[in-house]
Amino acid sequence: MRVLWKEDNLKLPKEIKLAKFAGFCYGVKRAVETVKKLKAENPERNICVLGELIHNTQVIEELNNLGIKSLQTLPEKGDGICVVRSHGESPEVFENITKAGFEVYDLTCPDVKKVQQKAIELIQAGYYLVIVGKSEHPEVIAIKANANRFGTDIVVATDVEQLKLVEEELKKHKKIGVVVQTTQMISTLNNIVEYLTSIAKELNIANTICQSTSMRQSEAKELAKESDLMIVVGSKKSANTTHLAEILKEITPTIHIETEKELDNYTDLIEKSNNISITAGASTPQCIIDKVINHINTQSNESH
Repeated sequence: MRVLWKEDNLKLPKEIKLAKFAGFCYGVKRAVETVKKLKAENPERNICVLGELIHNTQVIEELNNLGIKSLQTLPEKGDGICVVRSHGESPEVFENITKAGFEVYDLTCPDVKKVQQKAIELIQAGYYLVIVGKSEHPEVIAIKANANRFGTDIVVATDVEQLKLVEEELKKHKKIGVVVQTTQMISTLNNIVEYLTSIAKELNIANTICQSTSMRQSEAKELAKESDLMIVVGSKKSANTTHLAEILKEITPTIHIETEKELDNYTDLIEKSNNISITAGASTPQCIIDKVINHINTQSNESH
């Protein structure tokens, strides 16, 4: 944590802090830097990404301006290099990329690869697999698809109510294995484990929430306890960012913004807050965080 700015004023000593674990995680930083390097080294070749490389509009626009396109669907015929983003893909998608004529460049996050591998190991060992995560999230889709090659006893859930829909099926199996979407909240995992403990004869839990997510959430919670206002910066489409905001709202007033322009909607709240802390999701670039900090400083200076 860094104290960025402190205003000495008898009436309103305002302090702004930035979380140490804010912005790009290792996997995102690696992905963004790698695709830029790919384009720089292959200026004449078509470089594209299947889906959005990361959940951040500004970064996607920057890559697009460099000639790195995001493909919403895979064409029947293509050429050049097709990048698999950090969320990973199913084995079938990898095959289809090659069949279409692309060279595959796999940028699946190493932490996501570990979840995929653990899911496969549990299925192969005869466990009924519970994937804790959002069924529509690309990372979860890829985890499930990889595990499906070795078995079909799989359920995806983000809460206990979803698991209760298949409770009878779960009770039939002596062994239940659990893996977790890397950006999930630890509280979500704990609730599901507590429920499964009551019905499972054998429970094998792999806490595959990535270290970056855990540290980011833990640090932000501590900051929230001593802050009048938490500002979470990052895309509304980013799972780890939205989870961060959800956690912090339970502790102190929290706003979730994508860019500094949205701060104008909270002028009064910012003005009333003496201690403000800022954190950001794993797909939020530093330049966006800097603009938020500068905007708050400017707002505060103008009000005095």
